[in-house]
Amino acid sequence: MVSIKEVARIANVSIATVSRYINNPEQVREATRNKVQIAIAETGYAPNTLARNFRRGKSGIIFVVLPSVGDPFFEGVMRGIHQVAEEQHYSIFIRETQFNTLTADEYSNMIFSKQADGIILLASVCPITPTNLSNDNKNRQPIIISCESVTPELSHFPSVRIDNISAAMEATSYLINQNHSDIGFIYGTHTSTLTQDRERGYQRAMHSAKLPIAEGWVVEGGLTLDGARKATRKLLNHHQRPTAIFCANDEMAMGCLHEIKSAKLSIPEDISVIGFDDIRYAEILDPPLTTIAQPSEEIGERTMHRLIKAIEGRDIGAEAEIVPHKLVVRRSTGPAPKK
Repeated sequence: MVSIKEVARIANVSIATVSRYINNPEQVREATRNKVQIAIAETGYAPNTLARNFRRGKSGIIFVVLPSVGDPFFEGVMRGIHQVAEEQHYSIFIRETQFNTLTADEYSNMIFSKQADGIILLASVCPITPTNLSNDNKNRQPIIISCESVTPELSHFPSVRIDNISAAMEATSYLINQNHSDIGFIYGTHTSTLTQDRERGYQRAMHSAKLPIAEGWVVEGGLTLDGARKATRKLLNHHQRPTAIFCANDEMAMGCLHEIKSAKLSIPEDISVIGFDDIRYAEILDPPLTTIAQPSEEIGERTMHRLIKAIEGRDIGAEAEIVPHKLVVRRSTGPAPKK
């Protein structure tokens, strides 16, 4: 392996100058920078980033906690996080929860072990009491919550997300404006604050329009295709079958579309379906899916930029950074069928 001493010899500068160029190139004169750059290119020298980070008291690692690496929505978020992390010379370590919460010990080990410089939560997974969270704040890494709605226990952490309540209200109101009054809702899980907020938005829009929500119209879909298919069967077998179904994410909407077509019903002539997230499959489904679009990559980029500021010791506050959403209308929705 080429040493920093060899680079200094070829560039005819001191080892300290090469080190300064690697760590703070703006502190090195342009002519000297050029000589060091040429020497590094000739030798193929690669700085020991890990060792350098440890000398600085940093690991150069970011923990990202997410429910499932297979969720297509998080692909865009992770792309945004990775892009900024790479630019700023950070590595990403992913911790998948498989939709289960972390235990208190797991969470404590993660935030107080100093194995990472910061943590991004793509799900509200914290089981620790507010008292424990507030203890030793100076001894833990910065934490940013991304995408998820924030529970009271996590409200003192900064977050980057859309307004899920407002977005769900807009989706439901769109169906109401299409003369739908019998609207079912498929939520994710009872523990997901994200889909809880989407359910609140659905309920607010229905109540605002003075429309009743029949018992059995709000069904759990488990955030999965199979769960959504089971939920859709319940709605289709309901004695007052909805004319429209709002799914709390696009993956569940895909299962919903499949089950409706399996029942030999037409979309949207018999039943309209609307999703949430605008994942990459949404526009190529049959029919293309009306949905709420989240700028997933932008959310990831903003989250990582904000975390880096916190790691650098800058005050980023604890407020939520709200990113705009957009209703994307496609062919899975239409006017309510005439009674």
